[in-house]
Amino acid sequence: MGTDAAGPATSAPAGTAVVIGGGISGLLAARELARAGLQTTVLEASGEWGGCVGRHAVAGLTLDSGAESFATRSAAVATLAEELGLGDRIVPPNPGGAWVQLPEGPRELPKTGVLGIPANPWDPEVRRSLGVLGSLRAWLDTLLPASVGTAADATSVAALVRARMGSRVLERLVAPVVGGVHSADPALLDVDMVAPGLRAGVRNHGSLAAAVAAQRRPAADRPTAGSPAQHSPAPGLRKAGSAVAGLRGGMHTLVTALLAELQGLGATLLSDTPAEAVQRIPGGWRISTGTARIDAGRLVVAVEGPAAVALLADTLPALAALSPDPGPDVRLVTLVVDQPALDAAPRGTGVLVAPQSPGIRAKALTHATAKWAWLAALTPPGRHVLRLSFGRGGDESGTAAVPLPSGDEELYDAALQDASALLGIPLSRNDVVGWDVVRWSGALPFATLGHRQRVEQVRRLCAAEGDLAVVGGWLSGNGLAAIVADTPGQVAALLP
Repeated sequence: MGTDAAGPATSAPAGTAVVIGGGISGLLAARELARAGLQTTVLEASGEWGGCVGRHAVAGLTLDSGAESFATRSAAVATLAEELGLGDRIVPPNPGGAWVQLPEGPRELPKTGVLGIPANPWDPEVRRSLGVLGSLRAWLDTLLPASVGTAADATSVAALVRARMGSRVLERLVAPVVGGVHSADPALLDVDMVAPGLRAGVRNHGSLAAAVAAQRRPAADRPTAGSPAQHSPAPGLRKAGSAVAGLRGGMHTLVTALLAELQGLGATLLSDTPAEAVQRIPGGWRISTGTARIDAGRLVVAVEGPAAVALLADTLPALAALSPDPGPDVRLVTLVVDQPALDAAPRGTGVLVAPQSPGIRAKALTHATAKWAWLAALTPPGRHVLRLSFGRGGDESGTAAVPLPSGDEELYDAALQDASALLGIPLSRNDVVGWDVVRWSGALPFATLGHRQRVEQVRRLCAAEGDLAVVGGWLSGNGLAAIVADTPGQVAALLP
């Protein structure tokens, strides 16, 4: 790897690569480059690796500080885990399922949906949330022409759901799920980015419900271009029928394994080393870090969208008009509590909150010890781990009536109050044995309407350079499964 603290290089050294960003997409990109024999350096601005797949210690437990599961409708993450020697750690969540908090109270969340969109409007859990008239309106989806909601070049999640199944499905099922998963209002999100293939599924299967049912089928049951071995879900997951899975010990163990493999491959991992600028030099790129200049033949930019565009603006000025909206600021409050009344898991694995629910500031609560058997086994009887997330894009108040707290102590108190309300069991500071607040500023991609078309333009501009790739959730779509499936293919174009 060429490093020059002063003058310009005549040419970037051959067989070298730099990855800017040590989140999950950056580590995956570095893995592809290093496995191909390139001398690879990864620059991470912070002192932590893995980005949103992070960890923290609370009350003596090492817990996920970000993503704690992955979608199993694709085999991408399971395959990666198996390659990293973690295949035997893949576990489904407990089957209790989640709940949704509606203005009139909690209801069980249907287990057969995508983004909260039901596969069967007459399912008893769906009917309890929608009422008979709401389910009847949702069922009319099966009678509508397939063109309804699918004809436009770009459509929001809200527009598709409202057109095909009605406002009640949108407000009572979809908004809570989208808010919990994507921290955003469904009216703002491009459905083709957050649920790829769903509109095509409507056209292929004739209704939104049928498209959802098709997406819910295990990967091995869906037609693919690959072999069964490539697309089969991990052992046990198909039988369990869950749409998500996790890793025993936490999703952060995936990052630990990736780092170990990269070190074994001879990659250079530089934390606390922000990239301040990039520029073209003969044969490649020069990356300035403030203390050094690193020259490399290939460059992968794996940071949030606005930051990636800013780094490349001088070289590719056309990117400026394609910069995505910054993601919402999300606060995650983790509570470890001693409260035996929670042993009964009164709300299953957790609660998603409809935005119009009065008095609730959190957008979601995960009862982690009820969701993951491995975590429950690490805790004594009566001890529970609760995760509450705050902050929705396009609605910084969380609800129209209750302002979102900002300071850590305020968030702690709000988490206790919301957890008590959502779980139906009073919790106080006396019950808490440990807590922590983690802030994710702009980390969740915000795929606003038309984002898919902008992504295509970004990728065309970068591919034209021949030695540049830009990766991350803002391009692949939010979620670990989307990032893991997308990144290797983007990096493959740079390989010798």
